[in-house]
This record gives sequence, structure tokens and C-alpha cells, in this order.
Amino acid sequence: MIRSSEFICAAVKPSQYPEEGAPEIAFAGRSNVGKSSLINLLLNRRKLAKVSSTPGKTRTINFYNVNGEFRLVDLPGYGYAKVSKSESADWGKMMEDYLSKRQGLKKVIQLVDSRHAPTAQDKQMYDYLRYYGLDGIVVATKSDKLSGSELSRNLALIKRELQLGSGDVLIPVSALKRTGTDELLSVMEEILG
Repeated sequence: MIRSSEFICAAVKPSQYPEEGAPEIAFAGRSNVGKSSLINLLLNRRKLAKVSSTPGKTRTINFYNVNGEFRLVDLPGYGYAKVSKSESADWGKMMEDYLSKRQGLKKVIQLVDSRHAPTAQDKQMYDYLRYYGLDGIVVATKSDKLSGSELSRNLALIKRELQLGSGDVLIPVSALKRTGTDELLSVMEEILG
């Protein structure tokens, strides 16, 4: 499905976004949940999205052109404790502007850490996405860190905590083992029609 990809721009306000026209699928999640690693894996590029072990690295909305047909959008991570109140407020405004006004935004894929129950911020984010009709797809990252039974138990917990419905999709993914991406790519293909 993905033949070519390139970084377009980093934005903090709507005037900096690329022109409307191409459909967009965005990725949201806590700081350090693995958004950039997953985007690199999906795009089959090692360092297109900047990966860091330092939480809170992505502070802008990053747009990537894929196949010249659609865009992947890396949203800044939430829940990083070492940001000031004003930075946190700026983050909220930046997210609100993008999620509420972006015409081409088809869906937001929310990432949660498969090793833990969703945090209050994960739940808040999912409710936010539900409010805008952008919910329905959750990726449980770092699934290689759990045994099969632990993963099953934690996936059930994630479904319950986020109140996922029968039509919602929960995909365990490991960027390290490169698993779960085929399922995610077919879900994305369906979104893009």
C-alpha cells in the first residue's frame, strides 16, 4: 500500500498546515507511547519521524505525504509532566484547532501502551475523539513486552476502560517485532476508501 513517503511540514497553528485536499489520518497518544516508531514502521522508513527516548519530543503537528495520495499526521504527545501550564494550554488549543477544523481529517488512530491500563488522559483523549466522530481505532503498542495471556488480559482492560464498542478496532502492535502493521494498514485502506 505504501510506496513513497516524505515529510511535508511541522505546524503549531492552522496557517502553517499544508493546503487541504488530501485525506489525512492522524496518530494521537501519550508522550513516549511509540507514535513516531509506528509511523516509521508503517512508512517503511527508519528515521522519517523523529524517535526519541525522551518523552515530549514531538511538540508540533507533523505532516507526512504518502504516495502523493494521502497524509499521515503525527500529533504531539500528551501527558508529559515536565511541560509548563502555558505549554499544556497551547497544546490543547493546537489539538482543538486541528481536530475540530481540519476538513480532510478522516480518522485519528489513538495509541495506548499495551502494558498498562489507559490513563485518565488516554480516556479523556478517546472521549474527545468520540465527540468529533474521529474515534474507533486504537493501537496497543509495545505488545512484544507481554506474554500471550498478559496481552489478552490487557487488551480486554483497554477495551473496557476506553468503552470500545463492538464496531471499534483494537490492534496490538510491536514496532520492534514488526507485528500488527498489516492489520492496521488494511484498516487505514478502508478509511481512505
